[in-house]
Amino acid sequence: MTAPSLRTYPTAPRTDLVEDLHGHAVADPFRALEDERSDETEAWSAAQDALYAQYRDALGTTGPFATDVLTARLRDLLGAGFVSPPAWRGERRFFSRRSGDQEHAVVVVAEGDEERVLLDPVAIDPAGTTTLDAWQPSKEGHLVAYQVSSGGTEESVLHVLDVATGELVDGPIDRARYSPVAWLPGGEAFYYVRRLPPETLPEDEAQYHRRVWLHRLGTPATDDVEVFGAGLDHTNYYGVSVSRDGRWLIASASAGTAPRTDVWIADLTASDLGAPSFVDVAVGLDAETGAWVARDGRLYVHTNLDAPRGRIAVTDPTAPGVEHWTTLLAEDPTAVLEDVAFIDGGGEDTTPTLLLASWRRHSVSEVSAHDPRTGRRLRNAVTLPGLGSISGLATRPDGGAEIWFSYTDHTTPTSVHRFDARTGDTTLWASPPGLVADLPDVRARQIEVTSPDGTTVRAFVVARTDALDADGRPLATAPTILYGYGGFQISLDPAFSATTLAWVEAGGVYVVANLRGGGEEGEEWHRAGMRAHKQNVFDDFHAVGDHLVAQGWTTPDQLACWGGSNGGLLVGAALTQRPDLFAAVVCSAPLLDMVRYQRFGLGVTWTEEYGDADDPTEVGWLLGYSPYHRVVVGTAYPATLFTVFEGDTRVDPLHARKLAAALQAATSSDRPVLVRRERGVGHGGRALSRTVGLTVEQLQFVADRTGLAAGSRS
Repeated sequence: MTAPSLRTYPTAPRTDLVEDLHGHAVADPFRALEDERSDETEAWSAAQDALYAQYRDALGTTGPFATDVLTARLRDLLGAGFVSPPAWRGERRFFSRRSGDQEHAVVVVAEGDEERVLLDPVAIDPAGTTTLDAWQPSKEGHLVAYQVSSGGTEESVLHVLDVATGELVDGPIDRARYSPVAWLPGGEAFYYVRRLPPETLPEDEAQYHRRVWLHRLGTPATDDVEVFGAGLDHTNYYGVSVSRDGRWLIASASAGTAPRTDVWIADLTASDLGAPSFVDVAVGLDAETGAWVARDGRLYVHTNLDAPRGRIAVTDPTAPGVEHWTTLLAEDPTAVLEDVAFIDGGGEDTTPTLLLASWRRHSVSEVSAHDPRTGRRLRNAVTLPGLGSISGLATRPDGGAEIWFSYTDHTTPTSVHRFDARTGDTTLWASPPGLVADLPDVRARQIEVTSPDGTTVRAFVVARTDALDADGRPLATAPTILYGYGGFQISLDPAFSATTLAWVEAGGVYVVANLRGGGEEGEEWHRAGMRAHKQNVFDDFHAVGDHLVAQGWTTPDQLACWGGSNGGLLVGAALTQRPDLFAAVVCSAPLLDMVRYQRFGLGVTWTEEYGDADDPTEVGWLLGYSPYHRVVVGTAYPATLFTVFEGDTRVDPLHARKLAAALQAATSSDRPVLVRRERGVGHGGRALSRTVGLTVEQLQFVADRTGLAAGSRS
């Protein structure tokens, strides 16, 4: 298409505002676009909608990127659907499942060969705008607590369902966003997390001030008893769990997204349920820690204290402090410990006979078997089918010899496998419920790249097999998407992706970069890409892009970068720091004004990740890379598509509005800067049709701007 000329961009409300922030003169010309309710902002947004529609009308895409063709292909690739490992309660099992044509996953309950849908978001809301945020069966499996939210807000409302009848027996309880549910035996009560009433709080703190509460079924939420959280950090997120026997209550707290977790334990037999007496497990330490009391009655601790890649320690729950811990499973020098599960005799026989551990070695999963008394490695317990990822090591609460887990890789939809310790065999337990599409003949390989400071950074490259030579090198350059995230200790592990496969089978190359700031190599890797070290993440990303060009995978005219949320910040930094490297950018639900990010959405909970703009030193870190503040007039910026969601309560769309306005005013290029606005959805879960629709438009944009739409291979 013909890109909009500079004269056709909508006129944004603009001022000469410059603020002095701790000695830094900080311009903010498009501050007015922060107010989504103003007439000026709405007029500008409506004009951006019209401009994007004009671009869409002019695309004229044919072949695999024609809207109807691409929509159908994405639906085919997503047609296998999804199934989760089971949550066992006696002989009753619960799991999530989405068939290929379902808008949302449902929760299924099964006994033997008989199963039925227990929770269906579309049955709750036929419009498809309600999402199921979480669910938790009672210890006996006769009740299920679940949380739903509407319009993408993630403002969960908690309900309780009778499994046998399907009838609601409790709720609604609002303000339960990000709340775990810890059932007590018998199902007459549970602990959960709820915010304080907003009318009792300052307006800018209404999203915070969570507490742990005791709720008794059949009583109003106003009678719930606050049991934990008062006097602690107001940004805390809380975890809560109750041991299988109902004796031990464990609470955890993290201030926002800080990489530190405090943990406490209380003996519920020694105090009233509404006033548990908590004892420190790990409090005030610069480490992340999770704890649970297993069937054998011992307290197990998964921590990165003195072990950045993770270790397992054990102690008696009556002596839970760090000084009493004994390391059971030591840190691996090159793999991150993900999860563990114990095998025992089942029933009354609670003595562990085998310990299984799942690891992530350079983003690729493996499972090992260990002596449960000494931690000595016995063998690799499971042979996985490829360079893939597993999740969950699910056991029966009553113990036994079986463990369930899910597996996926770049070309394999998620399936569930069962390990039987009696035979040592691993078998397929549940296939995807839908039809698995004919998949393209592609190859995934892992490459190593050297970042400017000498750090080795890895990336997965997915390409058509017929585009590679015998050594896996490219035969010719191709339009390429470089995807990344690089933050919050999140690891981009191999996973089935309809987006990737649709792009690659049309002749493109898809690359996923494992950057510092993520969790791929443990907590040191994370911290090497946060706060004062955030620029390392961007340097890693640029190094991967430069490597792809140098090794003949692509050219700057064919290379696009793509990221969302913190990954939106990543590609925002990429387009402002290295506009020469990229032809196109997809920037979704991004953080971009890093001077004011903590004033909106959940931003204040992220200061431990990025830095605090109110701190004289840390504001300098942020200004060093803040994309909105690095726009330079007269620069030829890449084609950029911002995708924003009006229901987003995590990252405010104002970030995209402000950078879009700045780029439109500054760029000397005729490559378009566009904003795609979507209502009725938010930052997280969405209906299948909404997911497909968004992906179609993002892929069409990239294909148009990198030349793949014109030169797609059959």
